[in-house]
Amino acid sequence: MSSIDVRQRVRFSSCGQNCVAWHYPGVNGACVVMAPGGGVTKEPGTDRFAARFHAEGFSVLAFDYRHLGESEGEPRQVVRVGEQLADLAAAVDFAHRLPEVDPARVACWGFSLTGGHLFTIAARTPGVAAVIAQSPLTDNLVAAPNALRYESPRVALTFPLIALADVIGGLFGRPPRLIPLAGPRGTVAMLNTPDSLDADRALDPHGRYPQWRRLIAARSVLPLMIYRPGRMAARIRCPMQLIICADDETVLPGPARRAADRVPDAETVTVPGGHYAPFLDQHDPVVAAELDFLRRRLL
Repeated sequence: MSSIDVRQRVRFSSCGQNCVAWHYPGVNGACVVMAPGGGVTKEPGTDRFAARFHAEGFSVLAFDYRHLGESEGEPRQVVRVGEQLADLAAAVDFAHRLPEVDPARVACWGFSLTGGHLFTIAARTPGVAAVIAQSPLTDNLVAAPNALRYESPRVALTFPLIALADVIGGLFGRPPRLIPLAGPRGTVAMLNTPDSLDADRALDPHGRYPQWRRLIAARSVLPLMIYRPGRMAARIRCPMQLIICADDETVLPGPARRAADRVPDAETVTVPGGHYAPFLDQHDPVVAAELDFLRRRLL
């Protein structure tokens, strides 16, 4: 049977609301808690990696953040850093209580925005034995100005107004103004970087995930522009693996490299390609490196 056949849908509570997850029961006592990138749901964001980890004996808990996918939370398609950090901590706590899992051997895996969250999780959340941050958003005060280079002047001027109007609308209970996660230059989207346009090819090449809404609330973007989770690097007390894409135009490789230098126990793996290289041409080398890290650090 495949990993998809044996996984079970489970729920856990985060701040009084239910997060929905796939639980892949493993056999080696270790568990990998997995969460997708910003605005992505658990299936396109974790399925391929989760199946590979599970095939090697690891339990996996792959979940949707609140406001996204199958998890609770209104309004929909809203990304809030504080809530997502709480969801990750709740997922770790739930993983500790899975019957086949040794609580001392729970790791976290995250891509892009979640990869950035893991700096804080690894520094503050008890019971995390190791983390894997893949293409992590480490310092958006560096990455966001670079991303602006790929926006047209019209979008660069109008998007902050759209986002601010959505923030104000949210204060009055209005539904979010939804924008695409990625779009070509000249379109209003969260990202216009060239490698952000690889998302569909990387995450849903065969159209298997029609329920995934490739949209995000405009109000979510402004706080993310000043998000700098890499500042927590020196406080991390568990092993951390960073998968860095050498040609990443979305989060840039430099901030992750500099953060890795401050993590007391860090391993870096650099692969060629853009933001989604671990889902594309570099998938097999990245999975091999991550499995090697998990075996050495958890088993």
